[in-house]
Amino acid sequence: MDRRQDRPQIEKVRDASRRVVRELGFMKPTVGATGLPISAVHALIEIGARESLTAAALGDTLNLEKSSVSRMLRKLVESGEIEERENPHDARSKILSLTAHGRDMLRRIDRFGRGQVEGAFSHLSHDQRRIVVAGLDAYAGALATARQAERGPPAPAEIEIVSGYVPGVIGRVAEMHGRYYAEPYGFGRFFEAKVASGIAEFSARLDRPMNGLWAALRGGEIVGTVAVDGEDFGPGIGHLRWFIMDDAVRGLGIGRRLLSQAVAFCDRQEFGHVDLWTLRGLDAARKLYEDFGFTLAEELVGDQWGREVTEQRFRRLART
Repeated sequence: MDRRQDRPQIEKVRDASRRVVRELGFMKPTVGATGLPISAVHALIEIGARESLTAAALGDTLNLEKSSVSRMLRKLVESGEIEERENPHDARSKILSLTAHGRDMLRRIDRFGRGQVEGAFSHLSHDQRRIVVAGLDAYAGALATARQAERGPPAPAEIEIVSGYVPGVIGRVAEMHGRYYAEPYGFGRFFEAKVASGIAEFSARLDRPMNGLWAALRGGEIVGTVAVDGEDFGPGIGHLRWFIMDDAVRGLGIGRRLLSQAVAFCDRQEFGHVDLWTLRGLDAARKLYEDFGFTLAEELVGDQWGREVTEQRFRRLART
C-alpha cells in the first residue's frame, strides 16, 4: 500500500470513525437508558447471540484483557444480568448465560440499537444503505484481520469431540446453518427456524439408544456438530443430520473426526442403511461423505427450505 497516496482516505476514515463513535454515544459512561458501559453492552449481545459462552471466548471476541473481562463479568453477575455455571467439559472455565433480567436488558439494548440505525437509515437512499452495510462489514473484517496479523499465528486450540447434549448446542446448530447457507443459497429466517425446531425436537429424544449427537468444542465453544437420528426414517434406518462446521475450523480435519464418530455409532446400531440429505454443489462435503462409504442415491428439486434447490440423498449400506 502506498501510504502517502492513501493518506487522504485514511484521514477521512479516521474522521468518520470518530464521528460515528460520538454519534452512537460511545463517549458517554453508559449506553442509552441501559445504565451499562459499552463493554458490558457488547458482552450481553455476544452471550445472548450464542446462548452460552466462556469468559475466554468472550474476551477474545471483545478484544479485551482477561482482567478487564473478569471485572466486567463480576459486575454483571452481581447486578443479575448473567449467571455462571460449571463447564462439564472443562473444570477450569465456566459457562456464561443470560438470566431472565439479562434477556430483558438485551431486548432493551436491541430496541435502542435498532432505533439508532433506523433513524440514520431514514436519511439515506436504498443504494447508500447498501454501500454502508457492505463498507462497514468489509472494514470491520479488515480491522480484525489486521489485529490477528499483529498477534502472529494463533496457537492451535485443542479440539475435543464430546457426545450428547451440550449447553447451547440447539442455538449454535441453528446459527451455524443459518450463516453457512445464507450467502450461497439465499436461505433466511424460514430455513434457520426449521433447523432450530428440528434440532430442538431431536434433543428431547437423545436419551433413546438409537439416537446420537456429537459436538466439536474449542475452548468450550461449539465449532461443529453431527447427529444420527435412528427414528426419523423408521426402524433400522439411520438419518445423519446437522453436520455443520464453523468457518473458523474448516480444513482442520474436524469434520472427518465428527463423521467418524457418527459412522461408528451407526455400525454399532447395525442400521440396515444410513441416509443423509444435502444440497448439490457442496463438493467438499460430498467428497467426505464418499470417503465414509456414502453414495448418491437420489437427486430432486425441492423448496422445503424456503427456496427452490436441488437436493441430494446419499446412502451408506450396512457393513457385511
